[in-house]
Amino acid sequence: MRVLVTGGAGFIGSQVVAALEERGHEPLVFDVRADPGADVRDPAAVGRALSGVDAVCHQAAMVGLGQGVADAAEYVSRNDLGTAVLLAAMAEAGVGRLVLAGSMVVYGEGHYACPRHGAVRPGPRAVTDLDAGRFEPTCPECGQGLRPGLVGEDAPADPRNVYAATKLAQEHLAAAWARCTGGSAVSLRYHNVYGPGMPRDTPYAGVASFFRSALARGEAPRVFEDGRQLRDFVHVRDVAAANAVALEAEAAPGALTAYNTGSGEPHTVGEMARALAAAYGGPDPVVTGEYRLGDVRHITADSSRLRSALGWKPATGFAEGMAEFARAGMRGA
Repeated sequence: MRVLVTGGAGFIGSQVVAALEERGHEPLVFDVRADPGADVRDPAAVGRALSGVDAVCHQAAMVGLGQGVADAAEYVSRNDLGTAVLLAAMAEAGVGRLVLAGSMVVYGEGHYACPRHGAVRPGPRAVTDLDAGRFEPTCPECGQGLRPGLVGEDAPADPRNVYAATKLAQEHLAAAWARCTGGSAVSLRYHNVYGPGMPRDTPYAGVASFFRSALARGEAPRVFEDGRQLRDFVHVRDVAAANAVALEAEAAPGALTAYNTGSGEPHTVGEMARALAAAYGGPDPVVTGEYRLGDVRHITADSSRLRSALGWKPATGFAEGMAEFARAGMRGA
């Protein structure tokens, strides 16, 4: 299969390219890092790149926190306009297969259960609570503490920042394209991806990158809140393998199918910082009590749909992955 990989020179995209090559496919890299003229927002450039292509793996995006609105236009331009241009060009070229780099951020907060009221959806956390060190969401009905659980793909979307809103919009655009053209679209909703080649010293990297960069500078990783935030850390090679499997699998025409793409092993941010620091050789993490407004408390995936439907499963465990990442090379900003 000849596959155009947008963002194919990036952290995840380069691993997708490697995974496709290993499985006998012909990936074509479309990335401004490799070619300044390869802008996914340029219809002519995208149209040329799609010549002779069987499928598209769309990794190109502006990633990061997206907490404010000052850079909202840039996020929308790179993520949503870029996706719209790509989809229009695919329709024109008759390319009917898409795998999209989705994100767990579309859910907002994770799944919670109240002892009295069952499943509930807490709203954004109040500044007064965060300032007082009360980080756990409470039941919107009775104010009691909640029990976090795994989020399934059928959970309602509730994007909490600009970046999250653009990732949800990408899915809506891809679904509309599929309905209009009869093409098939898959969105892999990545959880916290980490591994060799992560970008360092940039506000758009993930928390694992922040911690690893601090260790490389001889500094203690700074863990926000109380370090008990639950996340699903999934290795980049496993994410790349999921993309390859999704491209090869039979997909429903005229629709978008979403799959959570996580390790299935929830860990706290504090656990991750300690594992990374221990593997690197210190210094030990420092829990600061700081917070970022708009961050969610717990978000962990139920990836069973991806496992059962496509036969994918992660190959790199948490301890093994963190030990490798502690010594792996990183990309410049």
